[in-house]
Amino acid sequence: MPIYEYLCGACAHEFEAFLRKPTDGVSCPACQSANLERVLSRPRVHSEARKGRSMRAAKQRDKSQAQEAAYTQRQYELNHDD
Repeated sequence: MPIYEYLCGACAHEFEAFLRKPTDGVSCPACQSANLERVLSRPRVHSEARKGRSMRAAKQRDKSQAQEAAYTQRQYELNHDD
């Protein structure tokens, strides 16, 4: 199903809706108004620079998670000396 974006005329809330047709019954999730305007979707552009930043962030996250897991394991071993 396509994603349609709407702007509520009553409360100015922007939201997305998964609908078969843009005319299917939809109302604002914030105020329940049916006074909606369909807006153009903003393009999502992916670039090599963005991909590089995402990969660096993922590697940093993986590294910190591994360090935290090693620390937790070490603390467990120290506290449960059988």
